[in-house]
Amino acid sequence: MSDREPPRRRVPGPARPSRPASAQRRPGPGARPGRRPVPPRPAAPNVIRLGSPRPRLRLVGLALALVMIAFVVRLLQVQAVDASTYAAKAEQNRYVGQVLAAERGEITDRSGVALASSEDAYDITADPTMFNRATLKIDDGPEQAAALLAPILGQDQSTLVGKLRPKDSAARYAKLASRQTPQVWKQIKDLKSALTAKEGADGGTVNVLAGVFSVPSSKRVYPNGDLAAAVLGWVNAEGKGGGGIEQQLNATLAGKDGKIRYAQSGGRQVPTAGSTETPAVPGSDIELTLDRDIQWAAQNAITEQVEKSKADRGYVVVQDTRTGEILAMANSPGFDPNDLTEANPDALGNAALQDAYEPGSTAKIMSMAAVLEENVATPLTRVTVPNRLHRGDRLFKDDIDHPTWYLTLNGVLAKSSNIGTILATGELGKTQAEANRVLSSYLRKFGLGSYTGVGFPGETKGILAAPGDWSTSQQYTIPFGQGVSLNALQAASVYSTIANGGVRIEPTLVRGTQGPDGRFTPAAAPKKSRVVSAKTAKTLARMLESVVDDREGTGTKARIPGYRVAGKTGTANRVDPATGKYKGYTSSFAGFAPADNPRVTVYCAIQNATEGSYFGGQICGPIFKQVMEFALKTLQVPPTGTKSASLPVTFAP
Repeated sequence: MSDREPPRRRVPGPARPSRPASAQRRPGPGARPGRRPVPPRPAAPNVIRLGSPRPRLRLVGLALALVMIAFVVRLLQVQAVDASTYAAKAEQNRYVGQVLAAERGEITDRSGVALASSEDAYDITADPTMFNRATLKIDDGPEQAAALLAPILGQDQSTLVGKLRPKDSAARYAKLASRQTPQVWKQIKDLKSALTAKEGADGGTVNVLAGVFSVPSSKRVYPNGDLAAAVLGWVNAEGKGGGGIEQQLNATLAGKDGKIRYAQSGGRQVPTAGSTETPAVPGSDIELTLDRDIQWAAQNAITEQVEKSKADRGYVVVQDTRTGEILAMANSPGFDPNDLTEANPDALGNAALQDAYEPGSTAKIMSMAAVLEENVATPLTRVTVPNRLHRGDRLFKDDIDHPTWYLTLNGVLAKSSNIGTILATGELGKTQAEANRVLSSYLRKFGLGSYTGVGFPGETKGILAAPGDWSTSQQYTIPFGQGVSLNALQAASVYSTIANGGVRIEPTLVRGTQGPDGRFTPAAAPKKSRVVSAKTAKTLARMLESVVDDREGTGTKARIPGYRVAGKTGTANRVDPATGKYKGYTSSFAGFAPADNPRVTVYCAIQNATEGSYFGGQICGPIFKQVMEFALKTLQVPPTGTKSASLPVTFAP
């Protein structure tokens, strides 16, 4: 075993260069079949791998889908569910609506002369939203605007601020002043233009009047001042009738207001197809029965006498006896409806229709009418009149002390004897109660205790108690006009009834209306009723002539040369409205002419004359004469040319 050589150790040789992969893939000679060499793994390079983008895209898509769904839902809500609500809000903010005031109809006299008319004017309005901070960029916009407008509009500054800053912040309309003259609006417009120019020049000035506008309107004017003011009335700040005919026929005069709706931007109207307008319908004209000239004569006469007598007030009524039309209705003191700020509150209204007072002796004509119609006496019936007459619980007397008078029934009326009237009416019944019922029925027929029919606001129907309720004294005072009350038009109507042959025609103030189309519509015919026979009426007219023509009559100051005049004086104890007690007198005169062919009735009354005479024949007789003369000439009524048929006043005992 020694001769064997030891095994050799393998010593690694030098490294061989690496072969290419292609060479490595081929098996060399001697390689074992079926075994492929494993190539070495190359070193991994330094590469960052990206995550998958799909989750992120899904998240973004979901978010966009939610946003789109929200928009779609909101769009459906706005355009479908709440479409009408939002449209209305848009309309409200974009469009402005205003009232177009209708032109008020005229009031004219019977000849077409204007007594009340309307002239161009402007309502000053504002859009309160144009005065807030969001629009003007200042906090005191309403205050600055009010300071500029107050002296022009004659209003309190704080009042204007309240209108420009209303409680409802969304309000788009406020009326600052009504019916201002064109001159007032021109002042505001010029000031507004000046502020606009200044605003454009320096860029820092704010036009605080940009939200002030004007709306065409009209202003009521009374060209004759206080003439017939008590009849006409006035128009209040709201444009509605505040009294008289203006109030009574307001619906007819006012017409129907129109409307205009237009788009606006920055306070200016924007022409657009969306604008709509409903035109205003003018009111109708009213033609009264009054005659302007006769009204002037009556008003002038009563005003002078009231001032001369230092009386509380007075009234004159002139009536056409054939038609019942009122030709004049004058009151003193009066007022100017153009400026009510200067008017005495006690003078407003129409005292000739609203005052109820005891007429006194002018009412005796109704007692005489009852006596004649009931055939219990004639004008020649003899009546012995003592100086005093005891009836019931009182001792009655005439206005003067006198020895026993021996008068005819005609003389009782001519001398206006209270005692003679009591004695005559006592014959109307077998008992006093029956006589009361008969007299009361005639008073009712003449219109006492009822409205006249003119429908005037505030008219009184007077006071006439039922005959069963007459007190002991009223049974004897009512026949001579005390204890019963009426208004001036009722008193005039009594005499017109006699002048019209015993037929009462309801008094009228309106002749008709003329609509916007120019068509005239006459007023309805007044009601007529027979009160006494034509024979009785004619007899009463003759008896009333004795009051004026006979030297012993109480109405001699009412004589009119060339005309036959029938009339009656009255001097009554007056109830003081303030205390309810008798104080002072009511002086009156009533009559008509020509006595034998009546055409005009005139009634005058003066309340509480405190200077000079207070007898009706002395202070109202001259007024009757003055007004009657003027009316007869105006109406061109000629004298009849006949002589008065004198009736005896006294008889020899």
